[in-house]
Amino acid sequence: MKNPNIACMLKAYRKLNHYSVDDIVLKLESHNLSVASKTIYGWESGQTQPDADTLLLLCEIYHIDDILGTFGYRDSNEKLILSEEERELIQHYRIFPDMQNAVKKLLEM
Repeated sequence: MKNPNIACMLKAYRKLNHYSVDDIVLKLESHNLSVASKTIYGWESGQTQPDADTLLLLCEIYHIDDILGTFGYRDSNEKLILSEEERELIQHYRIFPDMQNAVKKLLEM
């Protein structure tokens, strides 16, 4: 069964890392994995999903350490672990509510 979180998070983390789809194609090729940009768009739209090995490689490229939590496989009662930078971003987000719509638009939320 497909996990809808995978598509959403792959796209979000690609954008968070400032990568284009073509950048990801090149990064995957450097790991001897040839995929078309159309395939990546399919993963990000939820039409298809990468196999487990490819997903792990994408997590490495996107610097995703908490794989289970990122893709919604962890118990929701577990505590979310944030880096210092992520905490600072959240604090600034809360301090400047007038900018929250701009942030949401930037992140396509």
